[in-house]
Amino acid sequence: MSPRYRTGSNSAGTAVAVIADIMAVILGLWILMYLLDANRANDLVQFVHDAANWLAGWSRDLFTFDEDWARVVAGYGLAAVVYLFVGHAIANRLHRH
Repeated sequence: MSPRYRTGSNSAGTAVAVIADIMAVILGLWILMYLLDANRANDLVQFVHDAANWLAGWSRDLFTFDEDWARVVAGYGLAAVVYLFVGHAIANRLHRH
């Protein structure tokens, strides 16, 4: 395989890893903002909350803990871990080819 193609797959793998990292950071940031009781009227807090809700739509209400903070940490945290795991697995696979 020529180096040109190898560089392209490395770039694609890097892009996938960076996107997965950004998704996980957004989710982690929302968990932190929630736990620190950030002002939800703030535009940045609202943006992060909306983005995290969209990213964790599939896992947000997966757990039914009695405490709200536990549901937030588990639901959004699970999504962050899955995005990191899957994103980096795909990136590693792309780097090998």
